[in-house]
Amino acid sequence: MYEIWLTLNILFELGLQYLPEVIGTALLWAMLMLFAATRPGVGWRQGLVPAIAVGAIVTVISFLVTPGMTKSSFANMGYWVDWMNLFFYAAAFGAVAAALAWPIAASMYRTA
Repeated sequence: MYEIWLTLNILFELGLQYLPEVIGTALLWAMLMLFAATRPGVGWRQGLVPAIAVGAIVTVISFLVTPGMTKSSFANMGYWVDWMNLFFYAAAFGAVAAALAWPIAASMYRTA
């Protein structure tokens, strides 16, 4: 249980450290959504498949790259909490990528 609490504290501190980037990403997403929502005939449903594909690709790449970026390796991950953290970090990056890709893809799939 201690490891999970430690992870939540680390995430909170990282969120505070990167607060300008988090706010900037949220504003970028809001602007993309506003841009897509103001265009006539936006295909929101058709844009989901490419957005999910982008999110899945970013998740896999993040999963494979993150240990090296932190000067670690897969060999150093011997505990299930380490693997869970890596998966959820990668999934979070994938979810952000999918959220940013969705309004762009939806704008490209305009209906008549």
